Amino acid sequence: MAFFDELTKKVQDVAFLATEKAQEVAAVAGEKANNVAERAKTEYAIAAEKRSIDKNYRAIGEWYLSTIDEAPEAVADIVAAIRASQAKIAELEASRPSKEEPVVEAEAVEVKVCPNCGETVSSKFCPKCGTEV
Repeated sequence: MAFFDELTKKVQDVAFLATEKAQEVAAVAGEKANNVAERAKTEYAIAAEKRSIDKNYRAIGEWYLSTIDEAPEAVADIVAAIRASQAKIAELEASRPSKEEPVVEAEAVEVKVCPNCGETVSSKFCPKCGTEV
């Protein structure tokens, strides 16, 4: 019986070590998952701040463009490109068709009578009996 007692003790020791290792692995995996989550939150916050900056830059640019008649030489090309784009947009909006749906006239549909069952048919085959019309 001593053999079985010793074997049982060894199996218990191995099981205990395996449990400890599993707990260590789980702890490391949990820590890595937390790090990834924190990194994702930080990246999202950075992206949100960059969008905010871009929005503010755009507001400053729109304000600046609305307050000047003639742009300084350093930005004259950019201002000219913006004004050309604004003119093109206005031109396209003026030539845009109205939002109302166009009225489409219905095509004349040839109505036939099925020679087999007498059903009115508007296609090559009768929908009721399948006979070719």
